[in-house]
Amino acid sequence: MTAPVRTEDPQGARGPRESRDAQETRGSQETRGSQELIRAEEPVLAHNYHPLPVVVARAEGTWVEDVEGRRYLDMLAGYSALNFGHRHPALIEAAHRQLDRLTLTSRAFHNDRLAEFAERLAALTGMDMVLPMNTGAEAVESGVKVARKWAYDVKGVPDGRATIVVAADNFHGRTTTIVSFSTDETARAGFGPFTPGFRVVPYNDLAAMEAAVDETTAAVLIEPIQGEAGVIIPDEGYLAGVRELTRRKGCLFIADEIQSGLGRTGRTLAVEHEPVVPDVLLLGKALGGGILPVSAVVGRRDVLGVLHPGEHGSTFGGNPLAAAVGTAVVELLETGEFQRRAAELGVILRDGLTALVGRGVVGFRSRGLWAGVDIDPALGTGREISERLMREGVLAKDTHGSTIRLAPPLTITGEELTGALGALEKALG
Repeated sequence: MTAPVRTEDPQGARGPRESRDAQETRGSQETRGSQELIRAEEPVLAHNYHPLPVVVARAEGTWVEDVEGRRYLDMLAGYSALNFGHRHPALIEAAHRQLDRLTLTSRAFHNDRLAEFAERLAALTGMDMVLPMNTGAEAVESGVKVARKWAYDVKGVPDGRATIVVAADNFHGRTTTIVSFSTDETARAGFGPFTPGFRVVPYNDLAAMEAAVDETTAAVLIEPIQGEAGVIIPDEGYLAGVRELTRRKGCLFIADEIQSGLGRTGRTLAVEHEPVVPDVLLLGKALGGGILPVSAVVGRRDVLGVLHPGEHGSTFGGNPLAAAVGTAVVELLETGEFQRRAAELGVILRDGLTALVGRGVVGFRSRGLWAGVDIDPALGTGREISERLMREGVLAKDTHGSTIRLAPPLTITGEELTGALGALEKALG
């Protein structure tokens, strides 16, 4: 992809003019336009998402380009799956190199990339063992299974009675077990019967959590920051309180860092904003570098060690291509560069949003390069504001009424971030 083509707006807050690559592509072959492609999806795709009406064809860094050649600044980064931007050179190189050697063996055999991936991921997170999977939902499901097995084999909970305490307004995925403990009726309605064994308590409420934990509790499973709920950040001391409670009550603390982890909040892990080390971490999204799905359950040896051959598995989990890309992701994080960028640029994001409070923004929550922005409902829904931003050349996404989420690639520049904030101001006007 060629270098970004700028318009008169130096921050790229308005959609740039058509790139030369797009012109050449259309000159060499007939392509379907955005509206035609959107219409073509309708009869053949099940309705599981409600995407913005933009059809992305190319991307590099913080920019994406639609089939007509219009360019947009990506302020969503695939819900944190693209923490390192689109097609980061080191990650693309790692993938190409591995594609030329070996892509899949299944776990029936060992492969020469898995050991290094597990070693370096364990070291990065300060844990002992890694259980590689593919999607974030698979990591959560695996964490649930590990917690129950640990409860029966180690804690001595009677078989079939293990419980897991979770938080209201959570988002951990959309499998049948996971939606069983969701409080989002859109995710739940019509998908029962639901899996038992979960107790839901209000988020950020230690007293309610304490009341829910008993001798049957295998684990407390929470997001350190609730992403889908609107980037909800708990009170200072909440995570430390969960850690103290789980130690005292003799159950596991499982932190779902699938969106919040791997540099997004200015630390490698969001739990690091307090002196907290969970027993188990769930990782995904950015672990695949925006190239392929890679997830992992990472934890202490005495916890993950309860699994024995044949009790859990995945044909693709830990495949050589995933391990090669995952290792390259860990290598990027080992430098600390992306954590520092998120922390430093997060100040620009916070200050820019502060300036918009009372001018269309009624409130926001941010940590690092991650923000949930509450828009004055009189100005429109989150969806409507996201569509206005799209027309200004910036892509973001709504959640829950008039809230939008901002989570740009950690490779974004200060100039680009300032431009995005300017676009938001214009969209609110």
